[in-house]
Amino acid sequence: MDTLAPLRSGDHRLVKRMAAWDSAWARQLLPPVEEAVEHTKLWWAVAAVMAAGGGWRGRKAASAGITAMTVAELLSNGVVKQLVERRRPPKEWIPHPDVQDRPDSSSFPSGHTAAAVAFTAAVAPTWPWVGAACLVPTVMVAIERIHSGAHYPTDVIAGAAIGMVTAAVLRATPRMLIHRAR
Repeated sequence: MDTLAPLRSGDHRLVKRMAAWDSAWARQLLPPVEEAVEHTKLWWAVAAVMAAGGGWRGRKAASAGITAMTVAELLSNGVVKQLVERRRPPKEWIPHPDVQDRPDSSSFPSGHTAAAVAFTAAVAPTWPWVGAACLVPTVMVAIERIHSGAHYPTDVIAGAAIGMVTAAVLRATPRMLIHRAR
């Protein structure tokens, strides 16, 4: 008996529903979000602004964000995608032209989501209001990845988990090393 069948069924239904979501808001906002986060451009730009104008706090937050984003991308795209082969949602499920721009790599996990969540989660402890502001595009990235047909919801959830764990481990690492050295 396939114990994951209900999860897969729900995953498939949610992709179809979100991809079919047709609103002026989604058509106008989600494609530019996808373009902004391609190759992590948005997060590099935010880090540059924080580092240039935020003093020591901005530099610390930018450094934490870039480090977490880079590690999360390496883990999601360089490790997990190589271990888990999952086909992207079928093009027939996606009723809009964004389906043509999907990558050929494994669908699982969402590297875009992992990078976005890691960046935001790493910035927030150092500079909470900037972290809160980063949450808006981070959520939009997650929605866009499903809406465009690039990922299943479980891919996005796994990417978010990788991002959160990465940021938490990187934040805790100096304390663990200091504690271990004693």
